[in-house]
Amino acid sequence: MKEYKRYLVTSALPYANGPVHIGHLAGVYIPSDIYVRYLRLRGRDVIWVCGSDEHGVPITIKARKEGVSPQDIVDKYNKIIKESFEGLGISFDIYSRTTSPTHAKTASDFFLTLYEKGEFTEETTMQYYDEEAGIFLADRYITGTCPKCGSEGAYGDQCEKCGSTLNATDLINPRSAVSGSTPVLRETKHWYLPLDRHEEFLRRWILEDHKEWKTNVYGQCKSWLDGGLQPRAVSRDLDWGIPVPLKGAEGKVLYVWFDAPIGYISATKDLTPDWEKYWKSEDTKMVHFIGKDNIVFHCIVFPAMLRAHGGYILPDNVPANEFLNLEGEKISTSRNWAVWLNEYLEDMPGKQDVLRYVLTANAPETKDNDFTWKEFQARNNNELVAVLGNFVNRALVLTGKYFDGKVPAAGELQDIDREALAELPRTRESLENNIEHYRFREALKDAMNFARVGNKYLADTEPWKAIKSDPERVATILNVALQITANTALAIEPFMPFSAEKMWKMLAMEKPAWDRLGGSDIVPAGHAIGKPELLFDKIEDETIDRQLRKLEEAKKANIAAAAPIDPQKDTVSFDDFQKMDIRVARITAAEKVAKTKKLLKLTVDTGIDTREIVSGIAEHYSPEELVGRQVLVLVNLAPRELKGIMSSGMILMAADASGKLVLLQPESEVRPGTTVG
Repeated sequence: MKEYKRYLVTSALPYANGPVHIGHLAGVYIPSDIYVRYLRLRGRDVIWVCGSDEHGVPITIKARKEGVSPQDIVDKYNKIIKESFEGLGISFDIYSRTTSPTHAKTASDFFLTLYEKGEFTEETTMQYYDEEAGIFLADRYITGTCPKCGSEGAYGDQCEKCGSTLNATDLINPRSAVSGSTPVLRETKHWYLPLDRHEEFLRRWILEDHKEWKTNVYGQCKSWLDGGLQPRAVSRDLDWGIPVPLKGAEGKVLYVWFDAPIGYISATKDLTPDWEKYWKSEDTKMVHFIGKDNIVFHCIVFPAMLRAHGGYILPDNVPANEFLNLEGEKISTSRNWAVWLNEYLEDMPGKQDVLRYVLTANAPETKDNDFTWKEFQARNNNELVAVLGNFVNRALVLTGKYFDGKVPAAGELQDIDREALAELPRTRESLENNIEHYRFREALKDAMNFARVGNKYLADTEPWKAIKSDPERVATILNVALQITANTALAIEPFMPFSAEKMWKMLAMEKPAWDRLGGSDIVPAGHAIGKPELLFDKIEDETIDRQLRKLEEAKKANIAAAAPIDPQKDTVSFDDFQKMDIRVARITAAEKVAKTKKLLKLTVDTGIDTREIVSGIAEHYSPEELVGRQVLVLVNLAPRELKGIMSSGMILMAADASGKLVLLQPESEVRPGTTVG
């Protein structure tokens, strides 16, 4: 294996059109954080770059939906994403943006270099155009019926129902997502990168020189190469993005797949003036961490771009993960079927490492995996609390209890001591080998094995029993246990940095160099340890149930959103409408109706009288929430007896996307009795 002087690590740039969720974390960001933290601990020269991908159609769609500018959208989500990463301990050297001035110049210059070298072809093609909006439509601005599965709402590039890749012209009954009109085909000119020119090189470079790549990466690349590479457009007709830097290219921007990976280069430029030694020296090892949906871009397209430009190194490895599902279903941002990192950090304060641990232990390294909240709870309680936390707590508490918090000197070692200590360097070797080969699930098992060895050692030696008859033996036992504790703290740091920091604080030690890992003399005799604290606490059922209820509410909202709208009822005359007497009223009292789940008895001041109305909203509002509210009441509805109560009128309500009944209320205070019409 070649020895490198330095490392350049990149992580896929998240789209700045929404927060980051656990699928992103498990697929890309936690694995790359583990790898980089490990390299830093080894004293390697490494930089890790990432940033928000702030161009592209998803951002313009989000902006149009929210009625704001694309810049407003990317500013909002760049902040949320960056702060969320920091909250989880994701330790980028720089988190940049593709809307930065450095990036705009870098991407433009990159395009011009390829253009001037004759690396592009120009093609005029027919693309959909919205005559009402006066714009060419990008793939995600066109919807229609999928020609493969027949489902409605397929996009111009993909059907999310069956997963098929599509061209916009494949859609049946295409519609513009901007105006709702039927688009027409018009001629437009674009620049293309002819990937077929690089096919022979890519075939040799990937299929012959990089057989060590992960099976999913190698297999997907081979499939693309065997199918024959085609030219790929590098420009689009959009008003949001980096303008194509050519005369006559007004209204055209760099296609986001061309623009985004150059963001790694521009981020490095913003990080260090020595950026070229990380991008242009054969002594640098470049590693891209991505999800499987980005394999073709990072293994075929971006290397072709770099080779066409000249002067850049190519990635040594691209350890892409598969997808993470949630509670048995595919994570979907559009359906809000996700665990969002920013919400997790609010809901689970102090439990950053629990999420890091669970997502690593269940990482989709070779196949799609499933995240469930019950497994999250079980791993916390049965592994982090019962194994890691239990061992560390016992070792430190017993030292405090028997030796006044001072590390006792070890006496003569017995076989059981030597066997436990001999496990440490063997475990270190396995841990390093697994991280170096991007097997982070196995590496995490190795890190936890330090604690497992310690737990078994204490259980077998039983110092709490031996203290009465042989305190010198207990001194040796606890010295060994504290050496294992220090080893554990060092081993878990790449995976659970917050817990490792707590452990060093409890040991009252500075973190030693990585080369001490596996040693039996990290903690010196006579050293005074700090105050023991619990590393982890149990997660109760109610905490998990709250998260499951959030998902259930999202599912209900999706069902409600997909439900057909009731058709218009029969036409009524204006005279019929005038017969309805709708007035503003105030709820003055509210109580539950006995022996019912849904009914509340409301006393309302209608301005013309005070009356009682029975309403089926007990599952949506408590009586206390209603008293004092102004509502709209149909006051001339014929009275009706419900559960022995005469109900005189109807409170007007509507159901929101989740199915919750919402009161219709005046925007500001209105005098009771005011008519509505």
